[in-house]
Amino acid sequence: MNALYFYLFLLAHPYLALWWMSFEKAGRKSWEALIPGYNYYVAFKISCNKPWWSLLMLFPGVHIIMWSVVNVSYLRRFGMYSWQETLQGIFFPYFLMAKVAGKENEFKPVTNWANPKEVHGRSVGDHIVLFLALPVAGHAIALLFGFFSSDKAGKKTKIKEWGDSILFALIAASIIRTYVFEPFQIPTGSMEKTLLVGDFLFVNKLAYGSKVPVTPLSFPLVHNTIPWLDIRSYTTLETTNYTRLPGIGRVNPNDVVVFNYPSGDTAVYDPRMPYGLMGHDYHGIVINEALRMWKNETMDNNEFAAIRQKNYDSLVKINATNKLDNNALSADSYFITDHFLMNKYGQDFIDHYAEWTAKARYMLAVEKKAMDNMEGRVIDHYGVIYRPVDKRENYIKRCVGLPGDVIEIKESILYVNGKKAFVSEHQNLRYIVANLKEGFSTENHFNNAMFNRYQLEVNRDYNTDQDGRFKMNLTSSEYARLKKDFPNATFKPDIEYVKKNADGSFPPATQIANLGVFPKDIHHGNNIMNFERITIPKKGVTVKLTPENIAIYRRIITAYEGHKLLEKADGFYIDGKKTFSYKFGMNYFWLMGDNRYNSADSRIWGFVPEDHIVGKASVVWFSKNPNGGVRWKRGFKFID
Repeated sequence: MNALYFYLFLLAHPYLALWWMSFEKAGRKSWEALIPGYNYYVAFKISCNKPWWSLLMLFPGVHIIMWSVVNVSYLRRFGMYSWQETLQGIFFPYFLMAKVAGKENEFKPVTNWANPKEVHGRSVGDHIVLFLALPVAGHAIALLFGFFSSDKAGKKTKIKEWGDSILFALIAASIIRTYVFEPFQIPTGSMEKTLLVGDFLFVNKLAYGSKVPVTPLSFPLVHNTIPWLDIRSYTTLETTNYTRLPGIGRVNPNDVVVFNYPSGDTAVYDPRMPYGLMGHDYHGIVINEALRMWKNETMDNNEFAAIRQKNYDSLVKINATNKLDNNALSADSYFITDHFLMNKYGQDFIDHYAEWTAKARYMLAVEKKAMDNMEGRVIDHYGVIYRPVDKRENYIKRCVGLPGDVIEIKESILYVNGKKAFVSEHQNLRYIVANLKEGFSTENHFNNAMFNRYQLEVNRDYNTDQDGRFKMNLTSSEYARLKKDFPNATFKPDIEYVKKNADGSFPPATQIANLGVFPKDIHHGNNIMNFERITIPKKGVTVKLTPENIAIYRRIITAYEGHKLLEKADGFYIDGKKTFSYKFGMNYFWLMGDNRYNSADSRIWGFVPEDHIVGKASVVWFSKNPNGGVRWKRGFKFID
């Protein structure tokens, strides 16, 4: 239900509650209950002597809580303290409001906390308020601090005191978190070495203008799932349309931006975050599951095993010649065999792609199973769910392309509007490095030297390939220093090219690989190192639709801007009307991680709509090393 109806209900409430009949009992004028907005100001004045609380009713979501607060407080000023009356005041106060408007109930002084009878009469109601403000934990806090102090005659009880404090602390924190700034933790390494796993930062929502939440009624201070209970934290009972309040500025090139994950409209509900499936690309999961099932059912296992063994034996001979160990050969053999068989049989998968993806969707939604790449096995999960825009997972990347910009990636170098893009201080690329171990007697000696002298860590920053060379993720300054210190070493960018046939077509293995990169279409040959020239959509601009480019705009038309698209042999139909063009209703952005070889970003799932932008990452206020300890030097570090 749209929030507008909630506000209309709030405007009607004072009349339904017969306030014009009960205001006079509280020493106010009847006409004061008839003026919209002002009547709440007076009601809060009457009930708890805090008229400014009426301003909190302007905030979607919070207004319902404050509606309950004013009702309960108002009824208590007329002697209604029991648990039944408290629950009615919170959820449906009109029978009691009618009694208040009658002759029986008189306006009473505030609670005399020195009178045991009055304190006892309201105790159960106060427990209910504390429980609803913060279930279980609220009472635990009150009892814990109750050990260090006791209730004093004439003072509020601990339950009442903590109930009030917790309720309004949560309201204030929710407003600040929604409209001013929000804490955020870096869960993955896609922004290394600019931001590290374990960094805690503040997201400035005023920078681009705060978004009014699409689903305002939600449990405070959590994003989309209540921890430990594994249930969603929000309800769609009240919804709003996309609205952004005025901000200090707008998204600028190279800002580090927090945003709602565009591909998170549909999610595999697996709460084991950050390593679960929930925040991953559902559409990519469907493709991977379809491919996995096709392999299992289509490939000849005997042929697969024989070819894999042959490849393994060949790799063993290569390693023996180069005096290398065989630890990684099993995975290498599988990769080579898999590529061979996909080229041989892959056309069958492409020809029956719709059938296999339908099977994958059924398995995910109905059978509730999926491959977990972290655990290397098929796992059970909780099914497939839809998520509103504001409840999609929060991601963080650098904005490298604005609406209307033309971007292209050639050999891992990003070009914006035909020019090499800005390179941040900690942006890193991957290099294949040879002759770097000269002068080091052991592998351990080399690793220690790399860490102590250059702060490079094995596995995170570099690893050894099967030929004894290193694959190193280096920033420009690290690259320059290593090249200077090791003049005999060679540094070659690690580049994977999109393979094509002589006639320019893609072989089956490449077509299947194309499904993993935006726009997830067999006819678009992109990878993270080489990406086609593409224009970022801009609000109000009209683009011609063709069979060649529809894959780029399909999700914009349907998922982001809410139209119905049909693709027929005679053309395109949007909302039932045949058309050859489309006018963009929103601005879009292109975002990429600074850790360019280890980042799921716009290269994988495409454009980020403006209504997904949350705010600007501004400062790291704390940093905890996942391997133990605190990174004290990163505390209160501003983000470039």
